[in-house]
Amino acid sequence: MVRGNGPRQIEFARLNITRTVMSKRHLRRLVEEGFVSGWDDPRMPTLTAMRRRGYPGSAIRNFVEQVGLAKADSTVDVQMLDACVRDALGDSAPRVMAVLNPVKVVFTNVPDGWTDTLTMENHPDHPELGEREVTISKEIWIEREDFEEEPPKKFFRLKPDGEVRLKGAYIIKCENVVKNEAGEIDRIECSIDLSSRSGSEGANRKVKGTIHWVDANDCSAFEARLYDQLMTEEWDTAAAEDKKDVTAFVNPDSLQIVNGYCEHTLVSAKVGDVFQFLRMGYFCKDKDSTEALPVFNRTVPLKDSWAKEAKK
Repeated sequence: MVRGNGPRQIEFARLNITRTVMSKRHLRRLVEEGFVSGWDDPRMPTLTAMRRRGYPGSAIRNFVEQVGLAKADSTVDVQMLDACVRDALGDSAPRVMAVLNPVKVVFTNVPDGWTDTLTMENHPDHPELGEREVTISKEIWIEREDFEEEPPKKFFRLKPDGEVRLKGAYIIKCENVVKNEAGEIDRIECSIDLSSRSGSEGANRKVKGTIHWVDANDCSAFEARLYDQLMTEEWDTAAAEDKKDVTAFVNPDSLQIVNGYCEHTLVSAKVGDVFQFLRMGYFCKDKDSTEALPVFNRTVPLKDSWAKEAKK
């Protein structure tokens, strides 16, 4: 737009996000000095990194539209970006079960070799995404955090003499806890109510908690990469002079690698496919996957109501 005898120039502020480095100079140093694995490291604010992490394009566009344009410098909370990603994936990502921090549950009232095949929906709101078959046997894996020997108030997961529903399966009751010589839980012995099979009349019996699980005799080992923000909270409050050494603000806990168990269906998934691991978050299959060990990057966690309650 020309006004008078010269052009008119309008400058807009850069989009700043909390605990995120936006300077290419700083990002280059993090790459060259090995603080990240490369420009496509899922912790980086680059398009290749966001794609590898599983961010859908619609989520990024929605985030930018919500932020809008501004002439004054400002910083947007990264949780706003997380919310946009959850909104986009919540309607499209198939649901599967995976256990990140496993502890074994053994059913004491069924014979060795007992199995059952269950049918589960791939998405509760989209029947067109189909169904899948999942097996259950005498031994299963559950999340270690889903069991408490001395549970606090409002803990509705598995506990001694307590009952919980296995997602899409049966109601079980904790009968005994077996520990190793170090005092750690080796396995949890439970009884399983075979009359409470999902879809039967017995399934109408009320229990407060529902947890996910994986058949210990019909599952696949996998690696999960759990990402947090690359920078510490001090990065947002540090003075400009302090930020010259960007490496001083790198979050040492920005990447946690854990090994768990998942449904076999995830082994055949394509690189870039995104799933919701029930109750754990959204995960994207990474290019580092092998046939023997699938690798999944956590795109974004789910909101955890119990974590908020536990903090109280």
